[in-house]
This record gives sequence, structure tokens and C-alpha cells, in this order.
Amino acid sequence: MSLRFDRAGTLYFAAPLLGVLAGWRDGRIPILMYHSVADEDESALQPYYRIATTPAQFMQQMRWLHEHGYRTASLVSAVGLLQAGGDTVEKTVVITFDDGYRNFCQQAFPALGQFGFTATMFLPTASIGDRPQVFNRRECMTWSEVRELQQRGISFGSHTVNHPQLHGLEPDRIRQEILGSRQTIEDKTGGAVNSFAYPYAFPQTDRPFKTMLRAILEESGYRYGVCTQIGRAGAASDPMFLERLPVNSADDPALLKAKLAGAYDWVGGLQSLTKRITKPRTRA
Repeated sequence: MSLRFDRAGTLYFAAPLLGVLAGWRDGRIPILMYHSVADEDESALQPYYRIATTPAQFMQQMRWLHEHGYRTASLVSAVGLLQAGGDTVEKTVVITFDDGYRNFCQQAFPALGQFGFTATMFLPTASIGDRPQVFNRRECMTWSEVRELQQRGISFGSHTVNHPQLHGLEPDRIRQEILGSRQTIEDKTGGAVNSFAYPYAFPQTDRPFKTMLRAILEESGYRYGVCTQIGRAGAASDPMFLERLPVNSADDPALLKAKLAGAYDWVGGLQSLTKRITKPRTRA
């Protein structure tokens, strides 16, 4: 087995360091990012890039959270807790899913319900229909399933219409993707949509793009958002681009515990630094 750099750095450096700082609290909330919950063969991919979590592993992760006293919160509640400060964020976690895969209904939702947990699912609306459609080689849930899950406590947010790479698109096209998805979800469910998940890698070093995107999100009626920037959300986090922690089948209890405690945040810092160093320079 090849060495997994992010795991080694987390478990053998960052986690022991936090152990030395026992009792240290930084008032951050982990937002977990899941995609597919199914038995899928992703052996050709490095563990970091996998997006599937087996049902057995997902159940184990949810049981671990329950046994260690974690409670789930919505994005709205989490941002409120962060802004309030104090010890109210302790043992709080937000669980999110991207892409609207149908195996959420069959595998993830029953496990969440067993422990009294809730979650937010972000939908690419072009892949959600009256009959199951396929996105990324996986079957997606239907609108009737979305409405049933909504009635049972699951929140839904936008993941654009067609799941494009927004970075590089014209503002009008971005606006169509962002506003169109929100309108469709609200029309199909009758509920308000105030959260958005950025698809693909988030270009956090492109400040003009972030400023433009935030303006479009705000004028489209969004109040909160998550992205793929790695880390836990804190009081200083941008509510429109909250950091998340990716989770998949490679996350055993030791790694999951380390991520929740903040020992994985260094990966996000390293990625941000690397992007800043390698960012092409433009002439004045």
C-alpha cells in the first residue's frame, strides 16, 4: 500500500500536536461532505479523490458520531452558533451531501434516522426528474423522493442546474445556473432554498471571481453556501463559502476523529498556499 500523505501528516503530526494542546478549543464546526453511499469499486483512485462511502462504513461513521456525543445542525443553525461564539459549538457537526444520488434514500437516510441525525442535500436540478435520471454514472433521486425526504427533516439546497465548472463562465451563465436551480427546487418542493454548494474545486485565490460570485448568490436569494475548500467552519469563515471536510470509505474512526478535532485543517492551508504560489501572474 502506498503512503497516503494527507493521512500520515494528520495522524502522525497534526493529531499528536493537538493532543499536546489538550483542552484547546477554537470554536469551529466541522461540515462533512459526502456524495455517494454505496458499495462502489474506487480502487483505481487514490483515497483522497474517492467520493463513495460504503453503507457499512457510513453506518460506522454515524454510530461513532452518536457514541461520542455529536449532534447535527443545519447550515443556518451552524452559522448562528458560530456568530454567537462561546462553547455552544462543541460536539456540533453539519452533514452534507452533493449531487442528489438516489442511494441517499436507500442507504444514508435510514442510518441518519437511526441516530436522530439530519442532513442537507445539494441538488443539480437538471439531473432530478419525475423518473430517476443518471448523473456521473449514478442514479439520482426523483422529485417525489425529494419532497418525501423534505417532509421527514432533510434540507435541500442548490448545486446549480447542470453542475458545470463555474469558474471561467460568463456572469450571465453563472446567474442562470445559480438562480435557475433555486427556482426549480422551490417550485418542486414548495420550500424556501437559501443554501448553495459550489461544484468542483473552489478557486479561493481568485478574489475578483469570488466577489462576483458572492454578488450573484446574494441577489439570487442565497444566504449560506459551502464549497470544497478543506477545513472546519469558524466565526471568520465567509458564510457564502464555508469550508468542508471530505469523507469517504477511507475514513476509519481514527481519521474521522482527527478531522473533527481539526487535525486535517492543515491540508486546506497547504492547498491554499500551493494555489497562491502557482497562480499565474498577470501584468499590470
